[in-house]
Amino acid sequence: MTLRFVDTHCHFDFPPFVGDETASLTRAAAAGVEKIIAVGVSAARFDTVMALAEQHQAVYAALGVHPMAIAEHQPEDLAMLEQHLQRRPDKLVAIGEIGLDLFIENPQFERQQALLDAQLRLARNYDLPVILHSRRSHDKLAMQLRRIDLPRRGVVHGFAGSEQQALAFIRAGYAIGVGGTITYERASKTRQTFSRLPLASLLLETDSPDMPLQGFQGQPNRPERVKDVWQTLCALRPESPQHIADTLRENTRLIFGV
Repeated sequence: MTLRFVDTHCHFDFPPFVGDETASLTRAAAAGVEKIIAVGVSAARFDTVMALAEQHQAVYAALGVHPMAIAEHQPEDLAMLEQHLQRRPDKLVAIGEIGLDLFIENPQFERQQALLDAQLRLARNYDLPVILHSRRSHDKLAMQLRRIDLPRRGVVHGFAGSEQQALAFIRAGYAIGVGGTITYERASKTRQTFSRLPLASLLLETDSPDMPLQGFQGQPNRPERVKDVWQTLCALRPESPQHIADTLRENTRLIFGV
């Protein structure tokens, strides 16, 4: 069985990867993880994320301003994002991580919505998919996505909502990111949801160095553990492991061209 994976969501510009990129990619490749998408979270990190993609064949880039950075967001951040989009480097495959977050203290939700709206419009204008963050905001995010129709859609990453909420995103044309949450047996509702969603709408991710898997609590998450997420997904679903791996990889290619 030939297993090849893509980690579609990794913050590769954060520790423990900084200064250890080549060794980290070698570890990932040993687990069958051939490529990762390094996801930006603020304008201050755009150049770093793009440099990682340019320096390492296995790394691709997504650039966006995260809703949790709303307190530091400046109007010129969007201009910086558009400057990168205008250059259209080959390794820039998505706008993200963007979205909504009602979990943080002082969410400044109207500013979050305006920032998301502006980045969705950039995705539409530059024909790129989006990588979406959503905490306690699934219904509001779905409503905003319906208002701005994107030709390339994208993924709602790190999903832990209800099956009904997942299906609402899927009906709108968006994929759902499968991460380490499903490795926790106590996450029974999330596990059941991923056992039933259409396989053609799922992507693998780690959110490294965040979202540690069961058994790795207190440790930085790593791209090679996307294989563990896949193994858990295989245990939850009726399809063969090879079919699941192949389909997830094809889903990644269709959305990101990776």
